[in-house]
Amino acid sequence: MGKLSGKVAIVTGSGRGIGAEIARKLAADGAAVVVNDLDEEPAKDTVVAIESAGGRAIACSGSVTDSGFAERFTRTAVDTFGGLDIIVNNAGYTWDSVVQKMTDEQWDQILDVHLKAPFRILRAAQPIISGFVKQAKATGEPVPCRKVVNISSIAGLGGNAGQVNYAAAKAGVTGLTKTLAKEWGRYNVTVNTVAFGLIRTRLTEAPADGGASIDIQGREIAVGVNPDLLGAMERMIPLGRAGTPAEAAGAVYLLCLPESDYVSAQTLICGGGFFI
Repeated sequence: MGKLSGKVAIVTGSGRGIGAEIARKLAADGAAVVVNDLDEEPAKDTVVAIESAGGRAIACSGSVTDSGFAERFTRTAVDTFGGLDIIVNNAGYTWDSVVQKMTDEQWDQILDVHLKAPFRILRAAQPIISGFVKQAKATGEPVPCRKVVNISSIAGLGGNAGQVNYAAAKAGVTGLTKTLAKEWGRYNVTVNTVAFGLIRTRLTEAPADGGASIDIQGREIAVGVNPDLLGAMERMIPLGRAGTPAEAAGAVYLLCLPESDYVSAQTLICGGGFFI
């Protein structure tokens, strides 16, 4: 019996990278997980990995920015596993440019995936959570502590040149988190943020000048950090290195445990000691 046994979690962007590590970690401690990815195959791969390890999971693929996705995602948790206890808003990507060269499309898409999508998911979750709370109170049962963990970045705390869209979106996540913590405290829900520093994923590992890109619904978005710049960034980190996806997932996991039931409206920086 894990500490999260009986819990139902939904994790956006959990087919690859940090999200996949989060989904696997929650499942390993007993939670049933709804796995999401923009593409169907990565989501299925994470489900297979969880089930192979003895856990429970189901895939819910699709873009978090699509109309109606939030309702489909949250209902999948209830319809498949009978509950909704942990929400992790992790999905996202970067599309960088200095402000004078940034297009409205770049701005809108990054704000949509990092800020509007979590808002929509939390909005869709509210009547579900409220209903479960009312049901528990009507039957005299204790109201369990539920968890929301929104993913941010140190760019949202201190800004980052070339990422005005991403930094603005992640700063907005902080406001979203603090407001929902006040609105949902009455439901015994904690709402926190994890702000990642430099984590080695496919978005940072590929050299920026090597033509690496990711496909976002038919649009190729360049990814990667120049190796020299990556090395310089790592030297600024007190621990002397970038974090791993598993370490990033560990920070999220901390805020999903019963030990953090009285921690809410906080931002946990997972950055190896780096500070703004």
